[in-house]
Amino acid sequence: MPTSQIGNLPFPIPHNLAEYAAEPDNDHWREWIARLPAFVAELTERWSLQLGAPYEPGGMCSWVAPARNADGDELVLKLGVRHSEAEHEIDGLRFWNGDGAARLYESFVTDDTCVLLLERCVPGNSLKQTLPEEAQDEVIARLLRRLWKEPPPGHPFRPLQSMCDEWGAGLAEDAERYPDKMDAGLVRAGLEIFRAYAGTADRHVLLCTDLHGDNVLAAVREPWLVIDPKPYVGDPAYDATQHMFNCMDRLASDPHAFCQRMAQLLDVNAERVKMWLFARAVQESFSSDLWKEPLNAIAHRLAPL
Repeated sequence: MPTSQIGNLPFPIPHNLAEYAAEPDNDHWREWIARLPAFVAELTERWSLQLGAPYEPGGMCSWVAPARNADGDELVLKLGVRHSEAEHEIDGLRFWNGDGAARLYESFVTDDTCVLLLERCVPGNSLKQTLPEEAQDEVIARLLRRLWKEPPPGHPFRPLQSMCDEWGAGLAEDAERYPDKMDAGLVRAGLEIFRAYAGTADRHVLLCTDLHGDNVLAAVREPWLVIDPKPYVGDPAYDATQHMFNCMDRLASDPHAFCQRMAQLLDVNAERVKMWLFARAVQESFSSDLWKEPLNAIAHRLAPL
């Protein structure tokens, strides 16, 4: 483990990152962590930063710590392993420019790392920890409606269809490998949505795709700010799904009512929310052991007639 220091502490690796890197097939993560101390020291000098200990338990793909620059500004230094879903986080934050999302002050990308110097959300409590779920619905909807803007020609963002193609290919493989986990007719319907549904939208805006209560933080500049977007361009109705999956009890209790509520708050078509949610429930039924049974039941209840 690295032995460089932050202040008087040995260089700390957050729990989730260390745990994921310790898995047998994650040599790349271990090599990346081994280079972190020198990289963080370089950035600290370059941007004249004072760093605190990284946030715990942290994520599996990034090292994130509070920072303060020479002017006393409260910031966050984030180093993330480059991976497909978050490839355009920097571009998305630049595009939104602090309008509903944390401001990006500095950034660059290396072969394997995305480096971001961000506005720090103070006090930083997550929406998930602060408000009951129905109030979270309203905050999420207000933020999404602000963030949904059409990017200009020549933008770098990938279409939502590209993510759907990856997920559809994975779903087809899982269904072939585990044919007894999900009704074949539901799998076919889910695959049809992943393969074609994105192209039927009448709006194509910049999406967060991973917006939920843990990715919205309390701040001073605005009451709530979005962090950690995974931007794609496509159907706004899709963007309701991740928040809904993070409210599993309500989703399992009455998925139709939940779809109607989010569609109304977001001013999008409820049928489109329902179909995106159905396809994702089919897919997640194969990949998430904890949610397997409720997601299977949700997929059956939302299935197209």
